[in-house]
Amino acid sequence: MHPLPRLGPELGIDLWIKRDDLTGFAGGGNKGRKLEFLMAEAVAQGSTAVVSCGASQSNFIRQLGAACAVLDMRCVAATMDAPFETVDRQIRDVPAEGGNLALDRWFGIERHRVADGTWHELEAHAEFLERELADQGEKVYRISLGGSSVLAVQAFVEAGREVGADFDWVVTASSSGSTQIGLAHAFSGSKTKVVGISADPEPEIIDDLLELSARYGDWAGVPALEMEDIIFELDHVGPGYGVAGPEAESALALMAQREGILLDPVYSAKAFAGLVSLARSGRISGRVLFWHTGGIPALFAQARGHSPSGELSGK
Repeated sequence: MHPLPRLGPELGIDLWIKRDDLTGFAGGGNKGRKLEFLMAEAVAQGSTAVVSCGASQSNFIRQLGAACAVLDMRCVAATMDAPFETVDRQIRDVPAEGGNLALDRWFGIERHRVADGTWHELEAHAEFLERELADQGEKVYRISLGGSSVLAVQAFVEAGREVGADFDWVVTASSSGSTQIGLAHAFSGSKTKVVGISADPEPEIIDDLLELSARYGDWAGVPALEMEDIIFELDHVGPGYGVAGPEAESALALMAQREGILLDPVYSAKAFAGLVSLARSGRISGRVLFWHTGGIPALFAQARGHSPSGELSGK
């Protein structure tokens, strides 16, 4: 965690960054924190295989595969190129290669790529894989989308306690929810407010965040968060999940050219775009911590036959 001495004055805030892109495991990222808890449970249960699901460029699947390899477990994942509609169907219909997909092969992930559909359909396919592996005699540990669970929330409660500094605001990307909810629980009762910038164009995610907090509260024996405790911004999603629009691309360039730090186009660039907008509009001020969630391999994902203009090149 360190200050951003060029961007802070430019935005009129005392700006710091938490570098979960530098966690040092399997390409870095916030998912390593969740896996510390999830894989411990898998080991305790004597699991021989882990099943999960995600988008084809999932950061979680990439780090999960590495964790399974280290622990001598099979990693089986159901994936979709674009699990739900984006505004630009042309972008959505061209699958991306490279990036996390290339790393997944090195980690030995058994990937089952299925036709695009809803998140619910993706989870259903993971359930099918879980049953199939169990029929083969494997002891299966199932992990939900993005590793989001009460254990993952606990990982980010611990992460929040790790900060140990006095901030007015913490800004992070938010999707499956455990990162934001864990941080919100960690700073509950303090002056620090946690803002989640959504990577998904789904207003109903707020209901998922509340439900996740309620489950964590029951598990940990602490009060659940209320609606007013959760600040969830939907204004910076861009064209849709997995697609960086002009605002996110500008934020990515701003961070790169001012501080020499790379953001990813799916999560952290959108989150930083939200932070820039909030700071310039005066909605956040004082001492602000930007939580970099990682995801850098996605910068090297390229759509097959897709030109920067958004038109199919036919190559």
